[in-house]
Parts: sequence; C-alpha cells; structure tokens
Amino acid sequence: MSTRTRLLGGALVAFLALTGPARADTISFADAVSTLANDCGSDIKKFCKGLNLGSGRIQNCLEAHAAKVSPTCTSTLASVTTSIEQRLAAQSSFTAICKHYVAQFCSGVVGEGNILSCLNKATRVNEGQCGQAITDAGWR
Repeated sequence: MSTRTRLLGGALVAFLALTGPARADTISFADAVSTLANDCGSDIKKFCKGLNLGSGRIQNCLEAHAAKVSPTCTSTLASVTTSIEQRLAAQSSFTAICKHYVAQFCSGVVGEGNILSCLNKATRVNEGQCGQAITDAGWR
C-alpha cells in the first residue's frame, strides 16, 4: 500500500463524522479511498503535507483551505462522506431493522455472519427496510 493510499485511508476515517445519516447509495471503503486519492490527493499533498492523521487534522486542513481546494475535491469529499456515513448507519441499525426477520426466518442461527447468510437466502427479506439495510451496509 502506498503512502498516498495510507494517507487518504486515514483521511477518510477522519472525515466520517462530518454528516448525519442521509439516503444515498453507499460506497465501499476501498472505493472511497481510491476516489479520494484520485480527486483530493493533490489538494491534501499541497495544503496538508506533513500532517498526522487522526483527530480530524486533514479535514480541518481542507476546511481551512476551502477557498483553495479544488471544486472536484470538495464535491467528492461531500459525496464520499455522505455515502460512508450512510453505510455505517446501516451497519449499526441492521440488528434493530431486521429483528423481526431474524426471529421469523433465522431463529436459532448463531453469529452475525450466519444470520446475514440466512437473511440473504430468505427471499421476502430482500424487499423492504431490512433488505435495504443489508444492501446499504455493503453486505451483499
């Protein structure tokens, strides 16, 4: 993994607290890092070089230089952040949203991975909020 990819991967983690959950298509973490590397790498290198990751340092740096950061980076960052937030929200709410289906179709199944496998096989689960939560969480 290159230094640039590690930097942007850490930057992505720092950006995750930017927005609340919103309805949007989700993006995988790997795709998010690649997208940010392509669209924001030069801005991070130019304005935030030498900053340590964590505690929102990269995010704060880009915000401090917002007038100079490329429009492409600004747009991509907002889009990726919203998507990742929605994915994380779906992952954390999965248990509550799918509780009824777990009881109905997967009673006695142990382990989250096994429960997900069971739910994915239950055709009726693919419709509605539970199916959407599984998709948004990136688990199928």
